[in-house]
Amino acid sequence: MPVSNPGSWPRPKRFALHFWAAALLFLAGPSWAADARRITDAAGRRLTLPATVERVICSGPGCLRLLTYIQAQDRVVAVDSLELGNAPVDARPYAIANPRFAALPLFGELRGHDNPELIAGLDPRPQVIFKTYANRGPAPDQLQAKTGIPVVVLEYGNLTYGRAQLNQALRLMGEIMGQTARAETVIAYFDALEQDLDRRTRDLPDERRPVCYIGGLAQAGPHGFQSTEPSFAPFAMTRTRNVAAVLCDPRKPISHANVAKEQIVAWDPEVIFLDVSTLRLDPGANALDQLRRDPAYQALSAVRQGQVYGLFPYNAYTQNFEAIFANAYYVGKVLYPERFADIEPMARAEEICTFINGAPAFEILKAQFGGLAFSPIVVEAP
Repeated sequence: MPVSNPGSWPRPKRFALHFWAAALLFLAGPSWAADARRITDAAGRRLTLPATVERVICSGPGCLRLLTYIQAQDRVVAVDSLELGNAPVDARPYAIANPRFAALPLFGELRGHDNPELIAGLDPRPQVIFKTYANRGPAPDQLQAKTGIPVVVLEYGNLTYGRAQLNQALRLMGEIMGQTARAETVIAYFDALEQDLDRRTRDLPDERRPVCYIGGLAQAGPHGFQSTEPSFAPFAMTRTRNVAAVLCDPRKPISHANVAKEQIVAWDPEVIFLDVSTLRLDPGANALDQLRRDPAYQALSAVRQGQVYGLFPYNAYTQNFEAIFANAYYVGKVLYPERFADIEPMARAEEICTFINGAPAFEILKAQFGGLAFSPIVVEAP
C-alpha cells in the first residue's frame, strides 16, 4: 500500500501531530533548561553549553594561559603540541608553574591547528572548546560540526589598546567555568598593578624621563635588535619615552615593528632594554651580538654609557601578561630608582606570577637565559 503524502493528511491528523510534538517539547523543556544555557561568544555566535562545565580544551595562542589565570586549569583534558614541553627553552610562566600540562593527551598542533579526529576521540570528552585567534586552523563552526562540541571564540586582547577585549575574554571564560569571582579578581589585580605603576611615575617631569628603546623583541619567535614595539606596555605603564612611539598612530596602535638601523642610530636612545629571548638566535644574529659587533650600534649613547638592561620575554605564544607587569616594575626600578625603592623586581615578579598562575616561574625562566633578565648587560665583547 503506498504511503500517503503528508500534505494530503486530513487536518485533524496534522493538528494531532503538532499537538503531541508541542507537548513533548513542553515536557522536555524544564530538563533542558536545567542542563544547558545560552551564551554569546566574542564572534557574536549564540551557543548552547552545559550548565556546569568540568572538561575543556584550549585552542590557540594564550588560551590555556587565560584558563590558568581564572584557576580552572585542572579541568583541561588535552593540550596542543606546544604544551608538551619539547622546547629547550620555555618562556611561558603559566606553563612553568603548571608542569602537568606536558603530560596531558594531544588534541592538535600549536597556533589553533586543531585535529577534529583527535578531539572527537578524547576520553574523557571535553564539553567545551575555547578558541583564541579563531582565524587560524579549522573555523569555529567547522570544528564544532566535526566534533559535536561547542566552540567558544575569545578575543585575546592586551594590556594597552586591547584591554576591553582581554577583560571580556576573562569574564566570558569565568562565566562559563563558574569562576566569575576569580575573573573579576584578576581584572581588579591588573587594574591595581597598573594604577600602582602610574602613581609612582605620573608626576615626573619630562626631563627626568629617559628616552628608551626596547630591542630584540620576540614576535612569533626570537628577533634581532631592530625588532621593537611602538606601544610597548612597560614603557606606557611607567610613562617612559619610547623612541619608537612615533611609528604608532594613536588611532591605530601597532604591536610590532622592524626599524632600520639608521633610524635607531638617529634616535640614539639613552637607555636600551633587550628582550632576552633574542639570545635564542645564532651568534651574530641575536641583539646582544649585534650591539657588540656593529660599529654603528657601538656608538649609541646607551651602549657607550653602559645603560643596557635585560627584560624577560613576554611574547611567547602571544603575550604573557605577568611578564609585562614584571618588566614594567623593573623598567621603573632602573629609570626611577627613588620611586621604586621598596620594589625588589624578582620578588615582585614571582609575587605576580604566583597570584595569577598558582606558582612562581621567573627564577626558572631567568636561569634559562643565563641570568641576563632583570640585570645590566655588559655589551663589550667577552
